[in-house]
Amino acid sequence: MNSFTEENYLKAIYKFSLTHKKGASTNSIAKALNTKASSVTDMLKKLALKNLINYKKYYGVTLTSKGKQIALSIIRNHRLWEVFLVDKLNFNWDEVHELAEELEHIKSEKLITNLDAFLNFPTLDPHGDPIPTKNGKIKNIKMIDLSQFKINQEGVFIHVKDSSDKFLKYLSKNNLEIGVKIKVIEMESFDNSFKIAYNNQQLIISENVAKNLYIKN
Repeated sequence: MNSFTEENYLKAIYKFSLTHKKGASTNSIAKALNTKASSVTDMLKKLALKNLINYKKYYGVTLTSKGKQIALSIIRNHRLWEVFLVDKLNFNWDEVHELAEELEHIKSEKLITNLDAFLNFPTLDPHGDPIPTKNGKIKNIKMIDLSQFKINQEGVFIHVKDSSDKFLKYLSKNNLEIGVKIKVIEMESFDNSFKIAYNNQQLIISENVAKNLYIKN
């Protein structure tokens, strides 16, 4: 059985692998997990002995098939618990990450299977992240960030990249929720800001905000 810490390492390495094909560096893992590089090195050696990662000093760290399976299982648990907390216990989407971080490590396959069925087999979490299936499959959804839109282009907001509490609260304050249809009505060349229309209201957002809103059109 793997410890909470080991599972968090596997999850961090998996998420890093989505954007870095060569794998995660020791420093990138240390930054993601807010720990020392020396501690990361010690843990990587342990994970390699368990055949959960491919690790060679000075090279990127990647997951073995066994390690990837465990990482996807933890991510699946996390996202199902987020759906439960928002849909059934009325938590806000900016309140659930830390709770799900604790709940995701519960070792009960029956509990997760029953939770999935109780929630009617959701495919997305409250932030628009896809929920892996029991077999580790993830649905690929075509989407682009709002900063790539042109004037009069519109689509449905389906995923938020930055899921920090502050950013989610900013979106909630402005009624920007998953499922909202957004249309770009103006663009400012000076600072690359956007004026958008949605739900009978308008809002000016920065380029940084636009880059964190993923749209399906």
